[in-house]
Amino acid sequence: QVQLVESGGGLVQAGGSLRLSCAASGSIFSINAMAWYRQAPGKQRELVAGITSGGSTNYADSVKGRFTISADNAKNTVYLQMNSLKPEDTAVYYCNAAVSKNWGQRFYDYWGQGTQVTVSS
Repeated sequence: QVQLVESGGGLVQAGGSLRLSCAASGSIFSINAMAWYRQAPGKQRELVAGITSGGSTNYADSVKGRFTISADNAKNTVYLQMNSLKPEDTAVYYCNAAVSKNWGQRFYDYWGQGTQVTVSS
């Protein structure tokens, strides 16, 4: 089995910063990419930022210039540095990883339990 454990959420005032971490563990042979998604109340889950094993990144337009995704491949860990937070960033943030459990096996998506980020105005 594969587990993703997020940490670093919390309550912060607008303009503040938070850093989320997500560590993947278990039956992992290779991780192709990791990403952060978020889901606000009453809204669909949306991609916030993603990073491939080669280091390529992509961001939602709403967070470009404020959020930075990075990864430590040796630790199977992904981070999300969130600066200049806004009340509209309030959501549950979920970690996602595309994991292969063995050589030649396809990659499957795994999800963390989510961590709450609340930005007060």
